[in-house]
Parts: sequence; C-alpha cells; structure tokens
Amino acid sequence: MKVSASSLRKGNVVDLQGKLYVVLQAQNIHPGKGTPVTQLDMRRISDGVKISERYRTTETVERATVDDRSYTFLYSDGEGFHFMNPETYDQLIATPEVIGEAHYYLQDGMNVNLSTHDGVPIAIDLPRLATFEVVDTEPAVKNQTASSSYKPAVLSNGLRTMVPPYIAVGTRIVVLTEDGSYQERAKD
Repeated sequence: MKVSASSLRKGNVVDLQGKLYVVLQAQNIHPGKGTPVTQLDMRRISDGVKISERYRTTETVERATVDDRSYTFLYSDGEGFHFMNPETYDQLIATPEVIGEAHYYLQDGMNVNLSTHDGVPIAIDLPRLATFEVVDTEPAVKNQTASSSYKPAVLSNGLRTMVPPYIAVGTRIVVLTEDGSYQERAKD
C-alpha cells in the first residue's frame, strides 16, 4: 500500500526495492525556502543495516503489510526475548536487534504490541509509561526547592534519569518509555 512519506512514524515498516525496513525515526523538515522534506532513519530487518533517506513530502513509499497484535512479555534468555499471544498462547522469540533499547523497559507480564511479518517479529511498541524503583540517588538537600533542580538517579532497570530532589532510594517512579524521563511518583 502506497502512503505519503510525511505520514510515516517510528515503528512503521516500509518496503524499499523488495527489502523490509523499520522506521527508527521520522522527522518532517520545513525549510524557510524550498520544498518540505521528510528525513527517515531506518533499519533493514533482514540484517540490521541502518540507512537514512530523505523524501519530499509529496513522494510516496510502499508500506509493508504487517500484523500488529498484543503480546505478553515472558522472559529473555540467550535465544532472545520470549513473547506469548494471550489469545492463542502461541509464543514468539524476538531477537535483541528487533527489541533494541526497549529491553530496558520490558518487565515480566508486560503487554506490548509486536509487529510481525510472515510470523517473524520485526518491531515492538511499548506502553507509554512504566514504573521502576530508584536504587541509587543523592540524598535530598534541605531547603532545596522542588521545582528548580533535578538530581541523577539509577533505576532498577539499570537506566539513569533525572528526578526531583525529594525522590529517595526505594521510591517507585513512573517514567516515559520513549526517553526514560521522570513523569511522577508511582501511586501504588
């Protein structure tokens, strides 16, 4: 199916000269003069080669037919990341190349959307927010205002993020899975 290049988003799969590519980043650029363009950073699914292409916004590209379904994350091992279809109980194994940076946010039992092409996982879409515990951060400084500054913290998933000064070790926080940024304290 042909779609305009400007409508492509992260996670979409396109077919270029018979090879499938997953869009890693899509950016619409509107220069002061000239034609607007869409910059696409993509990864070839078959071998992981990354490419960057630029299209005029009026150009069309072939969008591949993929099956998007909800899967439950089970576990990861040397073979890859194991997911189960909650309706049929069929299991899929996704390679580390497909999962990429998303592996930091995967938790046992988490529901994710997996895109598959001919039964092979090609892209993952995480929930927008995830909850993790702060395992290391600096102690709070007295009389420091909460709105003006942030301090570094290490989360239970191993990622570093910036948190408000009142967050202490052991506090559960909600982070944005897109970039790992602090959103709020967990309400549990």
